[in-house]
Parts: sequence; C-alpha cells; structure tokens
Amino acid sequence: MEWRDQGIVLSVRPHGETSAILEVLTAEHGRHMGLVRGGASRRMKPVLQPGNSLTLTWRARLQEHLGTFTADLVKSRAGMLMEEPMALSGLLSVCAVAGALPEREAHTPLYEALEILLESMEDADIWPAVLVRWELGLLQELGYGLDLSRCAATGERDDLVFVSPKSGRAVSRGAGLPYKGKLLALPGFLMGAQAGGASAQDVADGLKLTAHFMDRYLFAPQDRTLPDARRRLVELFERRQAGAGPALGLGGLPE
Repeated sequence: MEWRDQGIVLSVRPHGETSAILEVLTAEHGRHMGLVRGGASRRMKPVLQPGNSLTLTWRARLQEHLGTFTADLVKSRAGMLMEEPMALSGLLSVCAVAGALPEREAHTPLYEALEILLESMEDADIWPAVLVRWELGLLQELGYGLDLSRCAATGERDDLVFVSPKSGRAVSRGAGLPYKGKLLALPGFLMGAQAGGASAQDVADGLKLTAHFMDRYLFAPQDRTLPDARRRLVELFERRQAGAGPALGLGGLPE
C-alpha cells in the first residue's frame, strides 16, 4: 500500500531511540498516523513540528497497519511564531483540537480551512476570529453544526445575540434577555463573512461558545476533556484581554 499527499503536522512523539510517531491531517486521507524512521534526529525534529506543512508518502504492507511516513518540509510555521506567544498558543491549540477527528477519514474542507487559518497566524487582528470559525466548521463537518440562522423561540432572523447551550440554536435578544445567564453569547462576527474587526470580547465569547459544544460532542463521548493546549489559549487570551480594556481591538493587545 502506498499513497502521497499533503499534510499538516498535528503531533509527534518519540518511538524507540531514533524514530517518531507522526500524526498529521492530510488533504485526501484525513487524520493519519505513521512511523517516521529517524524522526528523532536533529535534522528531522525541526521538520516534524506542529503546524508545519509537509509532503508525505505513506507505505504499509496492509491498509490497517500503522505504516511509515517519509516527509519533506513545505512550510515551517512554529519557528516563525516563537516570538508571538499568543499565535503560537493558537497554533498548538488548533492542532490539538484537530486530534478529535476520526482517524483515516477524509475531511478535505477542514484541511483547506486549517491551511487558511495557519496562514493567517501572523496577522494578530485576524487569526483569533478565524480560529473560532474553524472550530465552528469542525463541529459542522462532524455533524454537530449550530443553527444560527433564526431564533429558536420566535423564528426571527434579526438581532440574534445568544445561543442555547442545549440545542445549539440561536436566540434573539428579545427572547433571550430574561434567560441571559443560562445562554451563551453569539458574537457578531460569526454572523458575517469577515473575520476582521472582531473585538477581544467577541473572540472570548466565540472561544467559550465553541469550547462548550466541542467538549459536549467531540471530547466527552471519548471520555476526554478539551486539550490542555486549548485551555491554555483561553487562559492566555483572558489575561491579555483583562489588560486591554473592553473596547480595544486584538491588534492592540499589550504584551
């Protein structure tokens, strides 16, 4: 068995003294794992970093075997973000969350959206909102999409500002205000086409929204919790948000 594909590194762990087990999200073969001989070497370690784009060849005697990867670097990302702790945290978070995808099941739209997200990581005004959109798309792709088209209570399509944590359906301001404490906030950027212009509070609300449903539908059924990298992203974002003030845009967040 053999195939060749493009992939994004999700994780890597040592195997023996010189090899590594590589986990990638590929364009045509989904989330896939394989052995990289020599993957623990000084030459390969910088290649097998989370978020890096690779050209991969997978070989195995039988389809169900772990198989082996050979990998060539297409684009390095983690190293470029070492001086941007927020963006690096976002990169590690999204790679960890992608680990919830079923193994060896193609999800090409998610792969393509992840490439777009990772390419946006150098723009602090854009990537946090794109990350929330990607997580929303992940839920949609796996059959747990939220219904943000109209109010669950009234059928209205305007002034949708809440989401029911039970049904995943939007709720209008008028219908939701009496129950505000029990509802999740629906940030406005999730209702439009543009990611730019989202405030720090908008992104914080979006992260809380997607975390609730990812935990409920993707991780809890596997007896898992949200990845530590995802929780660290929220903690870092909340600390920086607290120092920024409520009206400050993402690009102005202080170090």
